[in-house]
Amino acid sequence: MRNYENLVIVKPTLTAEEIQASIKEIEEVITANGGEIQATSQMGMRKLAYPINKNERGFYHVIYSSIAPSAISEIERRFRINEDLLRFVTIKYDTNREVAAFNAMVEKAKKDASAPAKTEETATAEEAPAAEAPATEAPAAE
Repeated sequence: MRNYENLVIVKPTLTAEEIQASIKEIEEVITANGGEIQATSQMGMRKLAYPINKNERGFYHVIYSSIAPSAISEIERRFRINEDLLRFVTIKYDTNREVAAFNAMVEKAKKDASAPAKTEETATAEEAPAAEAPATEAPAAE
């Protein structure tokens, strides 16, 4: 089994639920072909360098996995058939140096996934005390 990184760009016209279902389907293709997913990283909606099929944006998702080299051709064939994908790229990590970099990226992706996501509620709660501080000070009377 070798280490691979798959970057897929999903169409932005899909709803959030459809994007998640498409990503789940992509991960199932990898596991159905004998792959083991080490970690995943959602990079989110980003602007593309150039329009692809009249789409200016795309949802980026990275999958780090260990797969037998013989299964890669089938996985890429299934990616080509999937109409929800704008683009995909498969990167093989082969040498010792590349494997060390792969392991570092997997650890970073796992750490980012386990960290609590900053929501709008926590962001406004952190900003609120800073905004109220000047308002609570009373002007000095002469």
